[in-house]
This record gives sequence, structure tokens and C-alpha cells, in this order.
Amino acid sequence: MSKSYDAIIIGAGIIGACVGFELAKRGQRVLNLDRLSGAGLGSTAGSCAVIRLYYSTPDGVAMAREGYYYWLDWPRYLGVVDPTGMVKYINTGAMVLKTEKNKYLRNVKAALEELHVVYEELDADGIRRLMPIVDTRRFGPPVLPDDPRFGQSSGEAIAGALYIPESGLISDPKQSVHNVQVAAEQAGGEYRFNSEVADILQKDGRCAGVRLADGTEIEAPVVVNVAGPHSYQINRMAGVLDGMNIKTRPLKQEVCHVPAPDGFDYDHLGIIISDGDVGCYSRPEVGNHILIGSEDPECDTLDYVDDPDTYDTNFSSQWTTQVMRESQRIPGLRIPNQPSGVVDLYDASDDWIPIYDKSDLPGFYMAVGTSGNQYKNAPVVGRLMAELIAACESGHDHDRDPISFTMHYTKRPCDIGFFSRRREINTDSSFSVIG
Repeated sequence: MSKSYDAIIIGAGIIGACVGFELAKRGQRVLNLDRLSGAGLGSTAGSCAVIRLYYSTPDGVAMAREGYYYWLDWPRYLGVVDPTGMVKYINTGAMVLKTEKNKYLRNVKAALEELHVVYEELDADGIRRLMPIVDTRRFGPPVLPDDPRFGQSSGEAIAGALYIPESGLISDPKQSVHNVQVAAEQAGGEYRFNSEVADILQKDGRCAGVRLADGTEIEAPVVVNVAGPHSYQINRMAGVLDGMNIKTRPLKQEVCHVPAPDGFDYDHLGIIISDGDVGCYSRPEVGNHILIGSEDPECDTLDYVDDPDTYDTNFSSQWTTQVMRESQRIPGLRIPNQPSGVVDLYDASDDWIPIYDKSDLPGFYMAVGTSGNQYKNAPVVGRLMAELIAACESGHDHDRDPISFTMHYTKRPCDIGFFSRRREINTDSSFSVIG
């Protein structure tokens, strides 16, 4: 064995980095491994880094609210200044449009009110006052471009929207991971790149470390799978899939990067828009551009991939479909001749809710199914996983008696059992994300 640690974290995206940081702060000897050449180069680099508080349950709002405060307090949370630059939270505000599918946001309003999150309720006139360039007619439910109904309005106004001013984005998601890496290394953590995990070592019925593709073996009684789109492969190596009722799969996603309509300063006046009526979300991008992602309406075919190392990284017709859908809401949106944006993979669970849990192999833990929906929660997840590991390694039976901890800023309990690998599919999930 080349070296031993208290814990090995497989993955150096924003979730893996925060897990490693929290364990290192507790005095653990921690190693973050990543198959890429640096931190934050996987799915995190392709993230839209949206910080939003609107969820349909109080627990969802509570975790997002907790994460929001970490980003506001980012330098103090890390306790160190990254000499290559610190990311900043940019407040844009967010507008969520009401649809029949989202129950006209009744549950969202109730959840926001329980957490005392301020929102404004808008009718069509209010939407136009907030964003004068938008078309407030109803176009949904979303259909494919070859459907005669595509682009056709019913003539009726959209049912309304909620505006949540405390919403925004992080300036550079990849750099945010480097910020955490610097903090973790100051706390004693280590990083090792260009290191592909080939096997999970076991000894005496429990996890014992990892074997890398080059044959190097590294000992650790705790291994945490935070491998993003490769999480399924790592779980298979560990032999823990049979004990999971919820599993993960890599899902191809395309995010469009297009110029904003002429004559409108989207850099300063643009906001995050979640629009289930046209099946897209969008946010401002530097240079008076707009990023457009899909909210995965029912008419679309989700493009799951078998091998995250060999998928098609080219844009598809989905790119044009998303821009055309957004142009229904934002007239004057231009469709460039050459697609621009991001093609990447999500690590998506069966119900789009992450898995933060132990496994049937003692010492092997997982923080998976996070892509697209958990960037904002990464600092909270780091704390959550540290609490879970500490309790389980001390003999607590988390499957029988789920662990809960009190979140730092909101002082609310967080039930880790909600994220169990053994849960039934959550039918209240939106089965989509804003990534």
C-alpha cells in the first residue's frame, strides 16, 4: 500500500470538495481523487450555478436557504482567501411562472412562507413591469417543434408568477471548487488528479480503500462516492447496487448560450426565469447573453447514456428546440447559425432527488444523483455527509434510526433519512431540475 488515509473522496467537483473540506476540518486525513486534471472540471464546470430558494416543500426550501447563507458568507465559511480569486454571489432575482402542472405554485408559496422567504405575486401586468420584453401569453403545455401547436398561443395570459428577489448565481462554478480545494488543503486535506479508480478494496467485510487504474492501492476505512456521472460505475465496483432501491444514471443535457434581444440590457435587467409553460429555464450570462436549459417536459425524450466516457458531446436538435421554446417567451431572441453553450452529463437519480447515504458495504458512503440540482446546497451537503459518516462509524444504525442534525444558519433539523438509497420513488418530485 502506498499511503493510508482516514477517508478517500472519489470526485473533486463542488460536492466532493465540500465533503472533503468538512472532514478535514474535523481532523480527518482526507484524500480527494479525481480522474480529471483538476478540481471542478466535470459536471460542476458545466453547471449554471443557480442559487434559488423556490421548492414545493419546506424541507427543500430549508436546505436551499441554508446553502444560500453559506454562499453569502463564502470567505468566512472557507476561512481562507484563494490567491487565484474568490467567486462571488450575484443576485439577479428569480421569476417562476404558474402552470397547471406546478399547481399554480400553491405548495411553493406555502413552503416559502414557512421559511419566511420574501416573494411577490405577479399577474400578467406585473410580469411585464418586471420584464417588459416578455410575452405573457400562455403557450403550454410544451410540445415538440413538429407539432402544429408549437409556438401557438391559446390567446390567454399566463396564470401569473412568483418573484423571489433573493435568487442569483455564482460567478464561476469551476473556480468555486478551487476555492474549496485551497481551504481543504489548508485544513490538511490532499488532492490527487489524473487518478481513475478501478476497484473498491474490501477487507474483513468492510471497505478498505481503492485501487487505481495504474495499480496503486490506497488504504482508507472510509470511501465516499461523489463521482458524478460515474457514480453508478463506482457503486457497481463496490457491489452495493442490490441494496439500493433508488439508483443513478448519466443523462446528457444541453445548455444554450445565445445573445439577448437587441435593445435590452440583460446583464443588468435580466433575471432567472423558470418557465414550465414553455419547458425552459434561463438566466443572464456575461456579455448580454442568456443561458437556456430544459425543464425536461414530458414530450421530450431524455437522453440517458450507457458509458459516460463515450457519449456524443455534440449539440443535437434539442439545442434548437430549447432556443425556439424560449423565444416564445422572449420575442426577438435570435437563433445563431452555430450552436453555442454546454453539452455535459447529469448524475440523475430515479426521482431526481439525490442520495446521501451509507451503503450495504460498511465504510462505503455515497453522495450521488446530485447533478443539476445540488450545486447550491454543496456546503450543506458537506456538513451532512460529515455528520452521517461520524455517526455511522461510531456504530449508529442509520437505516433503522435515520440521523438528523441541526443546520447552522436556519437552525432547522435536517433529516438525512429523506435521502436514503432505500426510499421509494418520491412521487412529489418535479422530475426535473434547474441546472
